[in-house]
Amino acid sequence: MSGYRMWRLFLAGLILAVCILPGLRADAKEEADRPEAAGEGLVGLLGSPAATVAAADTTGMEYRSYLQRVEGIDRISELPDRGFTVIESQVFRVELENFGEVSFVPALDERYHRLVVFLEGQDGSILYRTQELAANYLARGKMMQAAKGIAGVSFQDVNGDGLTDILLIASCTDEGAFPAKRVVRVGDVLFQDGRGFYRDWRLSDEINRFGMNKSLKLMAAFVMDGDSTEFLYTAVTLEELLSHGFEIIKEQCYVREFEKLGRLRVVPGTFRAAGYDMFFIYLVNEQGNIAWSFQPMGDYDNLYALRGMTCRDVDGDGMKDIVVLARYSREDDRGGMTVESDYEIYYQRTDGFDTDTGFKATYRCEDTDTVEELVEKARAYWGWSYVG
Repeated sequence: MSGYRMWRLFLAGLILAVCILPGLRADAKEEADRPEAAGEGLVGLLGSPAATVAAADTTGMEYRSYLQRVEGIDRISELPDRGFTVIESQVFRVELENFGEVSFVPALDERYHRLVVFLEGQDGSILYRTQELAANYLARGKMMQAAKGIAGVSFQDVNGDGLTDILLIASCTDEGAFPAKRVVRVGDVLFQDGRGFYRDWRLSDEINRFGMNKSLKLMAAFVMDGDSTEFLYTAVTLEELLSHGFEIIKEQCYVREFEKLGRLRVVPGTFRAAGYDMFFIYLVNEQGNIAWSFQPMGDYDNLYALRGMTCRDVDGDGMKDIVVLARYSREDDRGGMTVESDYEIYYQRTDGFDTDTGFKATYRCEDTDTVEELVEKARAYWGWSYVG
């Protein structure tokens, strides 16, 4: 055999060993470590099996040590000594069919910022615990997460089996937000069954990918009645949006010539779900296809009022940008409603749009602001003003 052929065989074997075999071993380990095999429930895209998390270090010892610490807690009173902080504002007494009267006790791991849910019996013992929550898998393959609290929790039968389920929304810090970190919501549904609770990872994935984690009402409407906002994210034509009930805000709908994207119709509108108006903006070409979409309401629950929009050059590069000013509402921690004014600026680029982060980090919107004032302040931030 020639030296060249031997070198090719060696190289192929090296690729197999480095790239393929570890993946096969990881797949096999994932299958073996699946929590549903141990009665812990379903996990997946946003709730990865233990093997994926253990891959954060080469031996998995760190993750196994953490699980042992969680499983080794016998009573709620032990949590502080085990490195956990109870979220006191979200502790509730609740009657659960398979457990009786219990206390729902969420706690945060102080070292890894992971969320754990405990059910405490009347004698102070722990009847059930789970850390298989979507909030613990935002940073894939890492021990360190960003859970910081619980934005809401509800106890109701959402799948019609006569057993009380748990809906919860965790608050997490978005480490990728630049220049300022922001808090994002992560939803989960824990379904009660004869063994405890299980979690359908596919359901959690859909809730969190398509913005149905904004409120407990929105989550319940999706799980119970199938009211989904998925089409707002996946539609490819304006006709498809309208066929699902999307309502155009006609007074702010117009056609503009965008320097890099051509002639497009600016289409702001809402879709009503669970009593909330979900606000989106689409750019639609002359064939009726969606060329770009925006989600200016962010983590707010509801569009209260659209105060104005404009398509003008903001950053001084000669291309039209989009400025959106609106009032939004959201539920506070006590179940009340707060209304705030907020804005977004989308800068036109060669291949689409970028969302503003620089100016917004320096200026907080006031209720008295107008779109015109926002444009002038943003232009001043970029070091220019328009005269003419």
